[in-house]
Amino acid sequence: METGVNIEEGRTRALGKTLAPGGAAAVGVAAAVGLLAIVNVALSLYWSNEPEAFDVRQYAARFAERQARPVVVGTTTTATLVGVAEMLLDKPGGYLSNDRLPPGVLLDNMPNWEFGALVQVRDLAKAMRETLSRSQSQSKEDPDLALAEPQFNFDNSSWLLPPSESEYREGIRHLEAYAKRLGDTANPDAQFYARADNLRYWLGTVQSRLGSLSQRLSASVGKTRLNVDLAGDPAAHQSTPGSSEFESKTPWFEIDDVFYEARGSTWALIQFLRAVEVDFADVLARKNAAVSLRQIIRELEGTQEAMWSPVILNGTGYGPLANHSLVMASYISRANAGVIDLRELLAQG
Repeated sequence: METGVNIEEGRTRALGKTLAPGGAAAVGVAAAVGLLAIVNVALSLYWSNEPEAFDVRQYAARFAERQARPVVVGTTTTATLVGVAEMLLDKPGGYLSNDRLPPGVLLDNMPNWEFGALVQVRDLAKAMRETLSRSQSQSKEDPDLALAEPQFNFDNSSWLLPPSESEYREGIRHLEAYAKRLGDTANPDAQFYARADNLRYWLGTVQSRLGSLSQRLSASVGKTRLNVDLAGDPAAHQSTPGSSEFESKTPWFEIDDVFYEARGSTWALIQFLRAVEVDFADVLARKNAAVSLRQIIRELEGTQEAMWSPVILNGTGYGPLANHSLVMASYISRANAGVIDLRELLAQG
């Protein structure tokens, strides 16, 4: 009888030994998958943190020191443009808009934030190439700025051959070369002209960007609008006829995209306006417009308040839930009104 029991116990032990490796492997795989999921979630949260603003004066001073050049008119604006572009590439997680692997490929808020900031980088690079570095419309454009501007207009989602990051870093290198020549007092072939008309040119682009963002944010609730495309000019025409009324509404799955694009755009714009306040200080003082510029910056700072909601809420205008897009649109609209007033002030003699 004991022999029979021993034989049965032996079979049980043998069976346990046979199953143990497979069970252990399954447990190991499950643990690895769980650990990988935890790491991805942690990285997603860390990479989704938006960069902090930086002091443009201090950054320009360190920038000029690295180049062994003095801080001259235009150094602060150029250095800030470089700083914002580098922040896009070197922030936690790096540049995410062209990621093809998790967790980057699973994120959409930060890539939209990056695109908003990138648009402001493109606009300022264009303004520097076309007006800020040229004395007249017939004068020669700066060779480094002529090479830098198209680099920033490269496809923002290119993953390979070449990746977006390499093109943007090339643009940064040309900006740095321009800044180095800008501070070379012995060979003044690079210039930055801090004139009221040059500032008005760039602010015109800013006005257009803010107006578009405000409209797209306001469209989160959906409204029927009158067509005012040709208002104010009885002789005006458009390519194809349009309806007298149309509904403007952002699709619900794009609401957070527009919100974070606006948040990234205004973050970059705050840095650029602070730099402009330094380089155009004399122009603004002569027009008594420095306080107007500071008020624009203060309005835009409201767009950078901490987000306490895990999702972008889209409540109705007077409903029980908040509408984050309308709050953002309010700040941007007031800033845009300030930009319009500032441009008019700069145009006065």
